[in-house]
Amino acid sequence: MTDGPRAPRAGRSRRLLAGALLLAVSVVIGVTVAVSLFLSSSRTVVLVGHDTVVRPTTTGDAVVQTGPLLPDFRFRDVGPVGVTLTLGKTEVGSIEELVQRYGFIANDPTAQVGKVRAVVVDMAVSAAVRGLAAGLIPVAVYLLLGPHRRGELFRGVRTGRGAVAAVLLVSLPVLLWQPWESDERTQDEQESWQTLADLAGPDVTLPAEARDIEVRVGPVTTETKKLVLSAVDTYDRSKAFYSTAAEEAADLDVRQPEDGETLALLVSDRHDNIGMDRVARAIGEAAGATVVLDAGDDTSTGQPWEAFSLDSLAGTFDDWDRFGVAGNHDHGSFVSSYLADRGWTMLDGEVVDAPWGGTLLGVDDPRSSGLGSWRDESGLSFTEVGTRLADAACAAQEDGERVSTVLVHDANLGREALNRGCVDLVVGGHTHVHAGPDAVEGEDGEVGWTWTNGTTGGAAYAIAVGSKPRRDAEVSLVTYADGRPVGLQLVRLRTDGSWLVGDWAPVTPAP
Repeated sequence: MTDGPRAPRAGRSRRLLAGALLLAVSVVIGVTVAVSLFLSSSRTVVLVGHDTVVRPTTTGDAVVQTGPLLPDFRFRDVGPVGVTLTLGKTEVGSIEELVQRYGFIANDPTAQVGKVRAVVVDMAVSAAVRGLAAGLIPVAVYLLLGPHRRGELFRGVRTGRGAVAAVLLVSLPVLLWQPWESDERTQDEQESWQTLADLAGPDVTLPAEARDIEVRVGPVTTETKKLVLSAVDTYDRSKAFYSTAAEEAADLDVRQPEDGETLALLVSDRHDNIGMDRVARAIGEAAGATVVLDAGDDTSTGQPWEAFSLDSLAGTFDDWDRFGVAGNHDHGSFVSSYLADRGWTMLDGEVVDAPWGGTLLGVDDPRSSGLGSWRDESGLSFTEVGTRLADAACAAQEDGERVSTVLVHDANLGREALNRGCVDLVVGGHTHVHAGPDAVEGEDGEVGWTWTNGTTGGAAYAIAVGSKPRRDAEVSLVTYADGRPVGLQLVRLRTDGSWLVGDWAPVTPAP
């Protein structure tokens, strides 16, 4: 009578023990595979203007490997997981220009740091999912075998053949790992790390945040001290200029929207000047803007190496309503597709609803590397695209939805739509010189307006990267009420750091 209850309890105990053992094996396999895959993984992204290979490490440091001509840099204790960034190809005119670009980007590295963090997290999640899959393999095998086959397998382990199989199974990970293999000694091992403060010496004053950055020094890289200090100087001056401008922008005397009004911030011709992004955001916040309109020329060539500029733009306005078009310098489709992937509404010739209750229309500049695409049609001239734009605006008006704003890179692209009297306002950039508001009377007496924003990046021609704007930098504030534009205001940051806030110019839309 006493043996009856013990047998079921003993069976349950064996099953629980087997389940616990199986779970432990699964966890060990899963964690081992996940960690191994994570630490051996890499991703190639565009970072600081380079094709960059990102590799996670266990050191907790961030190491930037710049190549054979410049020294490597190391940032200590960046987090529980470190990272090695190996910089690859880029487009640059000279080493001096490249080093100055590094210093300028370091002035506001938020977008680049966020990009690296997102890549590392994505690699960790991917490795964890694969580790989970590997950890489930023993569970799947255990269930597929069934009690009878499992019993035969366990009994077979006690035989000589089973023992050999078990040893081979245990040895397999070691054979794959091959810990006895060692790399040859490299030049990196012959060099040491030195802080920027030690490298510069007591006669050079460094920014506090840069003093502890470490540089790999050796017989070759010692000659690059002048370039490194040049980058630090660019960083220091640009950070001071743009940080001061952003602080002052918060106190500018700009018109505030009244009840029922919506304010949009218009930027154009940034040309890679990420320093102005936080200044533009500060101006918009001071005025109460919630929408950003981008009239294009965010880059100088439209190439992937300029993704750092788009990352900055996207990160700066990530919580606003965002609309944009590509400019003539944003060659190809890279800029539009990159911003679209990051949540921007890139206008393509179709009327869309706007956050202010009206409608918005726009299209990329047709001179963007000969694009001029209209839906699936290509090779259209500037005039032809302007005609198509006017056709779309007038068709919308016939349907009872008058277009409140046409957003283009060059305001001349919307001239025909204004001449036909089908739009309230055309805004653009391109010329790097402010113009407007100018009234345009349409065919039936309807009045529309045109406004050209200066260069937000303070660009001279297509170049804006530097420790401060090369010419006055400008943004515009567009006020909407009842779904239509009612006023415009310019805000200009001069090259000497002073401000010009234009008067708010009311515009009266057609009845």
